Amino acid sequence: MIRTLDDLRARLSDVRSADPSGRAARVALVSTLGALHEGHVDLIREARRHADVVVVSTFVNPLRFRTAEETAAYPRSPEADADLLADLGVDLVFAPTAAEFLPAGTATTRVAAGDLGFRYEGRSRPFYFDGVLTVEAKLFHLVRPDVAVYGERDLQRVFLVRRMIRDLDFSIETVVVPTVRAEDGLPISSRVALLDAADRRAAAKLPRALEAAASNADLGVDACIAAAQSSLMGEQRIALEYLTVVDPATFLPVEEGHRGRALALIAATVGGHRFIDNAEISLR
Repeated sequence: MIRTLDDLRARLSDVRSADPSGRAARVALVSTLGALHEGHVDLIREARRHADVVVVSTFVNPLRFRTAEETAAYPRSPEADADLLADLGVDLVFAPTAAEFLPAGTATTRVAAGDLGFRYEGRSRPFYFDGVLTVEAKLFHLVRPDVAVYGERDLQRVFLVRRMIRDLDFSIETVVVPTVRAEDGLPISSRVALLDAADRRAAAKLPRALEAAASNADLGVDACIAAAQSSLMGEQRIALEYLTVVDPATFLPVEEGHRGRALALIAATVGGHRFIDNAEISLR
């Protein structure tokens, strides 16, 4: 469990030079906020398939949150996380304090996500993706990974990270792992466990809405969205934030007449907790 930037650099230098053959060790990074669950386990196992050394960060990034109170309220389970990471054989766990990793606090230099950072997830949280990319860029500089592994549930984050890698000339491969889902179809996350039974039944309608969109893809984008909305009709526990279909090449809403691969995105609040999900669809 590494707490300081200097220790991280030193340990990475050691592991990179440990192979007597002289071959440079391949390093994978899995960046998380901690509170680890089965979805993270899949990311770590995938990272192991791509690298000799797996680095997991468990930094609760305050730049992703609106207030210090929201940052403090984020669920934490450091002891359980440490046990899980040990069982998985993770080589290095980077768990710095905010003061260590962001010594200037929130008044720090930022990486800007641009216009796309204000859409979808960024519409209600315009600060969010700048905070995500800023910390990810710092991790890239510190760890210098050969590969970074992400979950499919956060596709907007994946798109923006890949664009940052291209624009800032990082030499990093990205791997995206399919979403791990519970039996009711909900993506596994720390928030799901906080729902009562009634709210969970309501939240399970979100992935079913995406299934409805996919089932109507041959009728065009308007039919996709209408079918998804119809499947949520009358569910008072769901406060829908957005439901849209985007072009995976640009992450912008599909243009009229778009044919082929597209992504259906949904976000909603249920029981005071916010959920996002997505599905690949094929428009005809």
